[in-house]
Amino acid sequence: MRAKIKFSELGRRMLKWIPNALTLCNSLCGFAAILYSFRAFETRLGGGECLGAGADMKWFFVAAFLIFCAMIFDAMDGLAARLLNAASLHGIQMDSLSDMVTFGVAPAVLVVMVTESLCNWHAAHPVFVYACSAIYLGGAALRLATYNVAAMNNDGKKNPNWFSGMPSPGAAAALCVVIFVMPGFRDFFKAYPLILPVYAGLLGILMVSGIPYLHAGRFLMSVKRNPRRLILLVLVILAAAVFRYNGVAAVVTLYVLSGPVTGIYNLLSRKGTSGA
Repeated sequence: MRAKIKFSELGRRMLKWIPNALTLCNSLCGFAAILYSFRAFETRLGGGECLGAGADMKWFFVAAFLIFCAMIFDAMDGLAARLLNAASLHGIQMDSLSDMVTFGVAPAVLVVMVTESLCNWHAAHPVFVYACSAIYLGGAALRLATYNVAAMNNDGKKNPNWFSGMPSPGAAAALCVVIFVMPGFRDFFKAYPLILPVYAGLLGILMVSGIPYLHAGRFLMSVKRNPRRLILLVLVILAAAVFRYNGVAAVVTLYVLSGPVTGIYNLLSRKGTSGA
């Protein structure tokens, strides 16, 4: 009987480590994405063709794909923590540290490496590229720190179905889909040295803007109880299945735009109510 009790206690302790293990997988994906970004850039320095002259983007593509894989682990660790009743302050801190690597550092590095691998990368001054990437990185750091403080203070005043500011995984996804669709838009390669860094900087600002963004995880959890959300989810899956990377890029871009649109709508609604 004692052996069974000890085993059950050990089993419960091991189960509580599952969310932490998933969080570690998240950070490892981010670390691997950084390594692949550097590998792609080293290939360019070693005499390989620049992007825009027929160079293969496979290493950058792998780096972006790994960041997407990290998003799956990021969603799974939170779900596992709730199902196993294993949520803790340690887990919150660990989750944000992993997110900083995967959704903060890795995308910022990816932007710099991709930009400097373009044939006309000098169209944008290196300082400009670094500054825009730094804005993105700083936005991610501030966003995650704000989330940690709110979680530790158990702030129940905010709507749990909405984020205040763009979540860092969403910002990382927005940059990754640009990498996915780049091979299909080679005519725009001349503009990418400006487009990619500016887009990264704007995403950094959105993360600390306070603009409302839908909580995708809670949205998916409530799909069964809401037919409209179920229909929307089916449409998203169909878009990804039919149009593949272009479909995913369209969905992520719509999510990025949904925040400013929602913010403007809320602002106009408040003005209309106060005016009435």
